[in-house]
Amino acid sequence: MQPATPAAPAVRETLERLLASETFGRSERARELLRYLVEREQAGEADRLKGLSIAMDVFGKDGDFDPSTDAVVRVQAGRLRELLQQYFANEGVAEPLRIAIPRGGYVPSYEPNAIRLPAGGGPANTGQAASPAAEHFENPLPADAAALITAPATPASAPSLTRQLRLFWAAMILVIAMLGVLIMRQGGLAFLDGDGAAAPVETASGATSSTAPQPFDGLPLIYIAIKSDGQEAARVAASLRAGLAGFDTIDFIGRDADATRDVSADPISFVFDVIPGPAAGDVTVELQSVATGRVLLSRNLTPAESAPAAIESSIAGLLTSTIPASGAIYSYIDQSGVQTSQIGCLVLNDRYYLDQSARTHEAAYRCLEQLVGQGTKSSLVYSELASLQLEAVTDHYAYPPGASIEQAMSLAHRAIQMGPMSPHAHRAYGYLNSRLGNTEEAIRWMRKAYELNPYDLGMAAAYGYGLIFAGKYQEGTPILGRAVEAFSGHPTWWDYGLFVGAFMQGDTSKAAIASESLRTTANKSHYLAARLIGARISGRDKLANQLANELTVEFPKFAANPRATFVDRKYPADLTDRLVQSLRAAGIGNPS
Repeated sequence: MQPATPAAPAVRETLERLLASETFGRSERARELLRYLVEREQAGEADRLKGLSIAMDVFGKDGDFDPSTDAVVRVQAGRLRELLQQYFANEGVAEPLRIAIPRGGYVPSYEPNAIRLPAGGGPANTGQAASPAAEHFENPLPADAAALITAPATPASAPSLTRQLRLFWAAMILVIAMLGVLIMRQGGLAFLDGDGAAAPVETASGATSSTAPQPFDGLPLIYIAIKSDGQEAARVAASLRAGLAGFDTIDFIGRDADATRDVSADPISFVFDVIPGPAAGDVTVELQSVATGRVLLSRNLTPAESAPAAIESSIAGLLTSTIPASGAIYSYIDQSGVQTSQIGCLVLNDRYYLDQSARTHEAAYRCLEQLVGQGTKSSLVYSELASLQLEAVTDHYAYPPGASIEQAMSLAHRAIQMGPMSPHAHRAYGYLNSRLGNTEEAIRWMRKAYELNPYDLGMAAAYGYGLIFAGKYQEGTPILGRAVEAFSGHPTWWDYGLFVGAFMQGDTSKAAIASESLRTTANKSHYLAARLIGARISGRDKLANQLANELTVEFPKFAANPRATFVDRKYPADLTDRLVQSLRAAGIGNPS
């Protein structure tokens, strides 16, 4: 059975972390080549990835390029494969998705990436020791742990039998210690099944852990440590503090993770280190796991990037890729198999917005619903549940039964009461008002969400999206466009909003590109309609015919009368007219 093709946002986010990593930081050619190969494949142009086109597009060769005498493409591709292996063995060990360039070609492949020990039993030299078991922190001693620890290395580096045994017992000791910490954190009680045995807990990633989940209200704990002097470092630190304080998805401690911390929380604790960069005036920001020392992100900011006019944008991109449920921290915790119930629910919630289907919606809704039943005090839970309730109404999901906008509004109101300064609560309330047709009220709430945390590009995207669907295309499209450009791991609705904004502004090229980004998502009538319009705009008639047929078969009611759907969704009248006109030209909808 072939693995499922990953969603485009997941591929883009992995690509951006690769390009920003220390592994790729010293090789501009490798970065350019990797971006080119992945972006062309994601755009459906894998057949273009030949030696000649790569030589011309990436390395500036002309049409006389001869691969038999000029090996630049083969050499650089070989170097890229080495860097990819190095990255996923060290910095990218916790990546949920693995990108590779199979030998014999240049088309990227993607597959799930389990957290594993780097080859040789430890990480690359980072200046600190790390136990093999600490590096292999997916589940306490998974089935393949012994194989990983004792796997034979190459003859030049094969460890002795004594060293293998030493590594094995070190791993066993650390696993026992981890289990002890988790049991103590739960007051010595495991979650038991009906027979009194510890019940396995399934994480959002699908992994199972025999340990009990953490207390349900727990969120990742974020510390900050300033280890660099100078005005650039001071600006970076101040911007980091301001940004971290605005996120609902974490608990920001605001100081270094010192000996006074609660060590039982270490599996979900992380620290941002602000350290001197490689050049004068540079500042490096590193995000590390407190429990394992694993570096999840290392971003070097040049003096230009930390200048007063640029620092907020630089930190916004960095935090948006790490702090929300779609970011590196949640991904790392989910892959580790040690998480609180709230973290697991938020991961499932984010998964729905990346893969919008009835199945992923129900999983997220049931999880958050259970937290409410347990008496959660989190406004974040209520705000996300309100948004999911509205999704159930809009897309006619079977669960929850009897979903209504009134129930969604009640949940959103509760979120505002519990978190009057919560960006997520304000965004959810604005989203609901937009669905009710309360345009000005929707924009007011979404603007407030954006103002509460300008460092979260998700809030900027929601504000831009709200403006676009209020008919303010000139104002909203640039805001949403900047968010899309800055954060590659964004959910699908950002691309759809950007398509609409560009389409209504007459930017057909940008509209077509945005519509193409919808191709790996679960089918929705308005997404397919956007793809159909984008295909016609770009002159891809064969694809347009295929999409028209698919739309007619999958969504016959929409195909017969698309206007009814757009009116029901409270689209502006001019947008509805333009969309209906374009679809009619493609053979969709009644001429009346």
